[in-house]
Amino acid sequence: MYSIISTEELVPRVRVYRISAPRIAKKAAAGQFVILRVDDNGERIPLTIADWDVVEGSVSVVFMEVGTTTTKLSRLKAGDTISDIVGPLGNATEIDNFGTVCLMAGGFATATIMPIARAMKAAGNRVITIVGARNKDLLFWRERLSAVSDELIITTDDGSAGRKGVVTEPIKEMLERGERIDRVIAIGPSIMMKFSALTTKPFGIKTIVSMNPIMIDGTGMCGCCRVSVAGQTRFACVDGPEFDAHAIDWDNFMARQRSYIEEEKRSLEICRCPSG
Repeated sequence: MYSIISTEELVPRVRVYRISAPRIAKKAAAGQFVILRVDDNGERIPLTIADWDVVEGSVSVVFMEVGTTTTKLSRLKAGDTISDIVGPLGNATEIDNFGTVCLMAGGFATATIMPIARAMKAAGNRVITIVGARNKDLLFWRERLSAVSDELIITTDDGSAGRKGVVTEPIKEMLERGERIDRVIAIGPSIMMKFSALTTKPFGIKTIVSMNPIMIDGTGMCGCCRVSVAGQTRFACVDGPEFDAHAIDWDNFMARQRSYIEEEKRSLEICRCPSG
């Protein structure tokens, strides 16, 4: 059993949990994830490691209350325990002094971008971070990101914070005016990552995305997290989760993500009923 040290609601339905997991904290790196089960009968879900503290022996995960397991997880409080947490899993983000790195986060992927921005800045890069959300009420960690970014750009769909528009517009403008960007990392909803790839491809900018397919065991055995990359099958849990955005079959990937929508709805209905 793993103890929850603290919980915090960052924005409505998005929470950060600090969990005691000393061995995972000792090995964690930017871009990696854990798989956890809320209880012995629960499903296994992957969550990105948003932060870690080797001295305290803790890892932090950020999640949105959207499905059955995240709903159950959201009901826990500091001092409660979760059944299992395994990690760190996946390959860490490639960190080097590339020059100018543009990091793009859609929605609550801010949590995933944060440790990458910190590592890229420490490696000597000029870091431009672009965060997009539907409105200002869904933004979090702006001060933390600003501290590790040379430039922080906020976009909102309704214009309630930063500039009005989608997250891909600022980088498109930068590239069109000839500003040099040596690497792009885009993380967020699949549609956002797809359009990030389409935006940078004409300019030949190396673009990396972190894939979030259906995942079960996290060891490459089940095959559920397969992703078509340059015409070959790759597994996000062991070959990723990061891949070349320009090589991904996005239509296939997005179709596979919709495979169990009806089953997920029924499961959530049971979870939310009084006897669930």
